[in-house]
Amino acid sequence: MTIHQGYHGRYFEDFVVDDVYEHPLGRTITETDNTWFTLLTQNTAPIHFDHEYAKNTDFGQPLVVATFTLALVAGQSVIDVSQNVYANVGWNDIKLPNPVFAGDTIRSRSTVLSARESKSRPYLGLVTVLTEGYNQRNETVISYERSVLVYKRGFGPRHAAQEGTSPA
Repeated sequence: MTIHQGYHGRYFEDFVVDDVYEHPLGRTITETDNTWFTLLTQNTAPIHFDHEYAKNTDFGQPLVVATFTLALVAGQSVIDVSQNVYANVGWNDIKLPNPVFAGDTIRSRSTVLSARESKSRPYLGLVTVLTEGYNQRNETVISYERSVLVYKRGFGPRHAAQEGTSPA
């Protein structure tokens, strides 16, 4: 029997400016997802959970909470962008050009905008990506720039556990 290691994500050295990562998992959003997220975040805007209210808007139905869309798309990007993250350092220029509704299937992709070594932590690199989420009609529903500090190969908690050393 052969044992194969699972994918452990990219390290700083793996990021190349202009590379595009089509994230592998899509997700169909349910009404329950939207209701739970609305409750969890104490979002009281009736446009998200009151069907009668929403019927009288231009949308005609409840909108999915925008921060749920952000959380979902960010989560979809982890396998390619931040599996080996030290920390998120910034989220910029978040845009929501089209609405999201229960029943929409969201997929995403990230484009590497920049990658440089950390000036203060030699075991990390700073990577900035543009991430876009799109629905089943290929309409962009969210886009944002995200900057993350990512471990270099041979560093971080996974390596430390294997070597019995400190993560840095």
